[in-house]
Amino acid sequence: MTKIMGILNVTPDSFSDGGNYVDIEQAVRHAKQLVADGADAIDVGGESTRPGASFVSAEDEIDRVVPVIRRLKRELDILVSIDTYKPEVAEAAVRAGADIINDVWGSKWGDGSMVEVAARHDVPIILMHNRSEPHGPDMLAEVRADLEDSIRLAKQAGVSENHIWLDPGIGFMKTHQENLFLMRHLSITTDFGYPVLLGTSRKSMIGLTLGLPADQRVEGTIATVCYGIQQGCEWMRVHDVQAVKRAAVMMDTMLAAELPGGE
Repeated sequence: MTKIMGILNVTPDSFSDGGNYVDIEQAVRHAKQLVADGADAIDVGGESTRPGASFVSAEDEIDRVVPVIRRLKRELDILVSIDTYKPEVAEAAVRAGADIINDVWGSKWGDGSMVEVAARHDVPIILMHNRSEPHGPDMLAEVRADLEDSIRLAKQAGVSENHIWLDPGIGFMKTHQENLFLMRHLSITTDFGYPVLLGTSRKSMIGLTLGLPADQRVEGTIATVCYGIQQGCEWMRVHDVQAVKRAAVMMDTMLAAELPGGE
């Protein structure tokens, strides 16, 4: 069955919900609601990754996420992931109880030591596709090669094979048309055989297609989730957990349906 990762941004400037959960009590309350709505994991982020967002120091990011992670692990029976590309933030978060590292740079930011944190603590790491340069004419080949590099780095660092997850990186260094094309060809990611997390929730790909602001993109998000499930993605990272969970259960049930005695 498809798993749902609820988004908890403890940031003042995230594109969709920035500033809503900077207070720890608000953050914990929202996390509890996400769990009640059906989340299988909570993804805690302390720095916005939207285009043009302000850089946050590792120290400030740690101050934002660690108290929240500690409270979540104390008060909820739920997997917690840390959404960061900084190894020192991941280290502090895992020590505070985070179960998964969600790295939007695929361990290619800075000195590349994020995979060493994952290996040292024996936790899963989500290697998202990202790059600093625009794509050329063969985007799919480039996405595959970039992901292969991230996988190689993880294996060289000693990350267990069953602790490598992938994310196609929808919305990161891709044009609107490239995002749509990558959605159409999600097999580029799923064919590796690792669990794939799909993060399309409320993103500009949906907004530009439908001409809608971030708070009106639930239906568009659900469409991408259902398509992602059909293409083999196992995890969905979303803001609107309840609606997406219901759609995912329906989609999973249809895909598994058989008649007595076979199809």
